This record gives sequence, structure tokens and C-alpha cells, in this order.
Amino acid sequence: MHPTRPARPIIRELGRADYEPIFAAMRAFTDARTPDSADELWIVEHPPVYTLGLGADRAHILAPHEIPVVQTDRGGEVTYHGPGQVVIYLLMDLRRQKPAGKLYARQFVNRIEQAVIDVLAAYNLEGERIAGAPGIYIAQGPRKGAKIAALGLKVRGNGCTYHGVSLNVAMDLTPFSWINPCGYSGLATVDMRTMGVEAPLADVQHALAQALVRHLAAEPQPAPNNPIDSLTRA
Repeated sequence: MHPTRPARPIIRELGRADYEPIFAAMRAFTDARTPDSADELWIVEHPPVYTLGLGADRAHILAPHEIPVVQTDRGGEVTYHGPGQVVIYLLMDLRRQKPAGKLYARQFVNRIEQAVIDVLAAYNLEGERIAGAPGIYIAQGPRKGAKIAALGLKVRGNGCTYHGVSLNVAMDLTPFSWINPCGYSGLATVDMRTMGVEAPLADVQHALAQALVRHLAAEPQPAPNNPIDSLTRA
């Protein structure tokens, strides 16, 4: 029997918070969840940090410049999080998702990427996938091929996920030049501001959360009080 599917995921707005406490809270939440636990989306903005996927090559960190480097258990290589970037973590149970009672990881990734593409389109930006390179890339103009959104997930054997997606809105992009983003030497990275879009971070956070909810076939609901909040605020 599949777990009971909750009507809607909970959306939590965590403000600006250090990466490591959020990482610990995601793992603790996933350890403690039951078949009846609601799925959650956590919206957060991080101070500057580099994070490494499980198989990441530290040689791709060219010069960290005092920015902390954190080893994680997600997939993928090195990436950068910082102010002016939307980060949404998806704490989901794929066993209760459609179609046929199970949403496989590849379908899950596709839906996340499509949510980003939809948000960019709402701001008159064209995003695209590139085969073999998870994330979303600019599909138009002189910056075609530049990366604007990154994706990294952990899917446990029981189908529960954490980590998530980041979208560059209005950042200092310099720290991306101090790494090989996602393991690609010379990969150009952009944000929405570079592409001529001035949008408040909170607006893009809300738009991406709503797009994710829509693509995961649910409706958001207000977050109830939860002791995990104390673990996730910087």
C-alpha cells in the first residue's frame, strides 16, 4: 500500500539562513518523517557558501577566497549559493506522487526544471535544458548557454528527497568564477538581473514555489508551527 498522500505540501519561508543548519535540519526532517508526514518546500536565501556533491572533485574549487566549503550528500559537483539567489529545498515522498502512485527521480527532475523554465518565461526570459547537464540555461541572445539555475537532489532508498533547486536573481556572480560550476571549466553563469530583469527576490521566491507546487500537482498551504523552525534560522 502506498503512503497516504497529503492534500498539499507545506511551504516554509526561512528567510536568510546559514547553509549547514539547514542541511542538518533537512536530514533530521527526513529521518523523522513517516508515511503520513506532509511534503514540504523550504524557501531560503543563504550567505555565501560553496557546496559539494557526493562525487564532487575538490579540484573544481579553484580559489574559495574565504567562502566556506561544505560537503553534502546530494548529487552533482560544486555549486555556489549566496545572497540574491532563490533556493528551494524539496522534502518530498516520491512514492505518493503521480503517475501510477510513483514519481521516478528523472520525472521529478524534469518537473523541477519545467517550473524554473515557466518562471523565467513569466519574466520574458527563455530557459532551456541541456542534455547531460542538469539545471537550466539561457536559450536566447549573446548569453545563450549560460547557466541561470542549478539542481541537486538526494533521493533515499525509501523515495524521500531533500536538497533542491537554486535560481540566480540578483547576485554578485564573481564567486562563480572561483570554481568550475557543476564541474564544467569555463561555464558562464548569469542571473536574471544580468539578463535585464529587475525583480524583487521575494517575488521570484513566491513565483518559483507556486510553479513547483503546480508541477507537483498540489496546492500550497500555510505552514503550522513546527519545532524544526528553530533549527533552520541563522
